[in-house]
Amino acid sequence: MDTEDLGLFGPGSVTWKVHEEPILIVAGLRSLYLQALHPRAMAGVAQNSNYRSDAWGRLVRTANYVATTIYGTTADAEAAGRRLRTLHARMRATDPFTGEEFRVDDPDLLRWVHVTEVESFVSTARRAGLALSDDEVDGYYTEQRRSAALVGLDPTDVPGTAAEVAAYYRDVRPQLRMTREAAETALFLTAPPIPWKLSLPVRLGLTLGPPRWAYLGVAGTALGLLPAWALRLYGGLGLPTTAMSADLGVRALRLALAAVPRRYREGPLQQAAKERAARLTAA
Repeated sequence: MDTEDLGLFGPGSVTWKVHEEPILIVAGLRSLYLQALHPRAMAGVAQNSNYRSDAWGRLVRTANYVATTIYGTTADAEAAGRRLRTLHARMRATDPFTGEEFRVDDPDLLRWVHVTEVESFVSTARRAGLALSDDEVDGYYTEQRRSAALVGLDPTDVPGTAAEVAAYYRDVRPQLRMTREAAETALFLTAPPIPWKLSLPVRLGLTLGPPRWAYLGVAGTALGLLPAWALRLYGGLGLPTTAMSADLGVRALRLALAAVPRRYREGPLQQAAKERAARLTAA
């Protein structure tokens, strides 16, 4: 097993350029708001996940999976993909409207989750101020077909350019709607339970202490970054001022995060990947 390879992407890839940005924490939240609008995808999560009782644990596991696919060795990424495919293969859910049972690893659902995730990553980074040319955006989508293959998708069936992503959204929009589960999930995402170390102000009766206010600001920005058609599904919020406010908010947050020392902004997998790349370059 090669423990010194550069993984699926490596330095010089658009993927590494995009995922260098700590602002992607907002992008991850944006993708969850978007994913909740697909009734079958939402049913699959609600009927197979303990996200309400273990929201932060699930967030950490998802972040670790994404980091492994981006910064791990090829063997690490492929192993993570196998574990995820095995987990999904066992899961079933019931369509809330037709009563039909379906597999959670249905390619249409996997494609929806993949596209909303990668589109959220690259569009949020760009709106936050990361300089990306149109060719680089297309390059990111093309590179991310490798990530799609890890979850069991045929890369040729996954949008590989911005134009293909836009066409995919146009095709899938008739299937999207605001359901009770979507509304409950959006409310949960906006005001989740905070980790116990941050909950002391709540225990003391300060229910809107700094951690809660900070998170509400991030959640509001993530929601405002949604496409106008998605905001309309959430209640007619697709106004130009919403997008403008979200752009200002995400740019300010990116500047604030840039002031944080790099050792705190980069996770261990990212640091290890950079060290590995340096060794390979020097060899």
